[in-house]
Amino acid sequence: MTVGFWRFWRIGVALLLAGLLAACAAPQRIGGQGPAFERQGRFAVNLQPAVAAPYAAQGGFSWRDDGRVLRLDLVSPLGSILARIRVEPGLSLLERADGSRESAATPDDLLAMVWGHPMPVSGLRHWIRGQAAPGLVVDAQRDDRGRLTSLRQDGWEVRLSAYDDQGPGRVRLSRLDDQGQWRLQLIVDRTDSGG
Repeated sequence: MTVGFWRFWRIGVALLLAGLLAACAAPQRIGGQGPAFERQGRFAVNLQPAVAAPYAAQGGFSWRDDGRVLRLDLVSPLGSILARIRVEPGLSLLERADGSRESAATPDDLLAMVWGHPMPVSGLRHWIRGQAAPGLVVDAQRDDRGRLTSLRQDGWEVRLSAYDDQGPGRVRLSRLDDQGQWRLQLIVDRTDSGG
């Protein structure tokens, strides 16, 4: 057999393994009763704090929001649970893979506790639907169909694109403040209408 054949075979096996790993990383839909806004896909986070080492993570996410309770599962690229987040009126709970828990009154307070400085993230509940959160909005832009494509709110630059019938299929957030630079991207792999 030729060197070219073995090289082609190794590339083919590598691509097959990469495909299998990607399939394993697909997040599971979060079950629940009644209608809900649901999204599943991939996330990437890049944090560059001013006084600490940079941090980056990526994997899959599954989102279920029935209007009262929001549940968000984050999974590693290999499909294992990294964290589970539950937000309901008056309580936000983070449960890590090791079983440790953190809780606070709001998602903003919870992430401030986890990351050590204020991080307003409650707007994501609206942005993932293609809407502005309540409060001051700056430089909102819309496409020719009236869908929100970008805005600035709570210190975040928000960019929304690749819409389907539920909202944006791509949500990109970036923030630069005296604490550092923060980037988050969500890419929807599939949509489910929910029960």
